[in-house]
Amino acid sequence: MKPSPPGWPRLTSAVFYQDASAAIDWLCATLGFKIRLKIVGEDGGIVHSELELADGLIMVGSAEIKRAWCRSPKALNGANTQCLMAYVDDVDAHCAHARAGGAKILSEPTTVDYGEEYWTDRNYECADPEGHHWWFIQRMCTAAPKS
Repeated sequence: MKPSPPGWPRLTSAVFYQDASAAIDWLCATLGFKIRLKIVGEDGGIVHSELELADGLIMVGSAEIKRAWCRSPKALNGANTQCLMAYVDDVDAHCAHARAGGAKILSEPTTVDYGEEYWTDRNYECADPEGHHWWFIQRMCTAAPKS
């Protein structure tokens, strides 16, 4: 398999919003994303965007404008077909910042131990203003290497 283009992870998700411009602003201010690219059309709608979170990348687009099959959970009574997950350095601080920015916290930060052969994570789940679900996770420890 050929490598992905420079600066692109092998897998990238596209997330659709009724108000993509407002969503981009909120994702950056509240969840810590940074705009890598934002192309605004003549009508003011988002034609294409790329947002980074550390080494992760998502595209944020306008639902229903050019692609009739794209919907925001807001248009589907809250239904989601995906949840997005990202690792952060301090899940408790991230949750506090997200809460202050208006994220709906669906599960408070919780530590989950998967056993000594696996790992321990601390995570929380939130929803953005249009209803997309986000999991943020901090790896606490990993399994000891097997000899």
